[in-house]
Amino acid sequence: MNPCPCGYLGHGRRECRCGPSQIQRYRARLSGPLLDRLDLHVEAPPLLLADLRATEPGECSAAISARIEAARNRQRARYAGTSTAHNAAMNQAQLRRHCVVDAAMGALLQRAAEQVQLSARSYDRILRVARTIADLAGAVEISGHHLLEAIQYRSFDRDRLR
Repeated sequence: MNPCPCGYLGHGRRECRCGPSQIQRYRARLSGPLLDRLDLHVEAPPLLLADLRATEPGECSAAISARIEAARNRQRARYAGTSTAHNAAMNQAQLRRHCVVDAAMGALLQRAAEQVQLSARSYDRILRVARTIADLAGAVEISGHHLLEAIQYRSFDRDRLR
């Protein structure tokens, strides 16, 4: 979805012509319970022509595919013998067992949850996404930067403060 009806809010090179009430009405079209069910809320700003013309290659698809397959293998091993196939399908007991955060990370997550008034569903989804980010990085445990990255993917939750 666009950030506003005209699509230029936060664009950088073009000015948004929508008023605050228009933006609020536009964003209200997606209900909170629906947004809670989306694991990732990612802003995708327009690319600059210079970025499109860049000659420096990005990460190749084969490397990305290998990292994803390794993460999937970690998840298969973690949930072997259960009906769970991947992190997004964890039940509450598995979430408590496999998404352990230390006191400092727990306090960070609690502050974020209180600041943007996250629902319990959003809180759990952040933990599941952090577990997946850790798997993609090859980490056994969730670390602070995995948790911070997962929190940042809740952009619509952050927008509730605006």
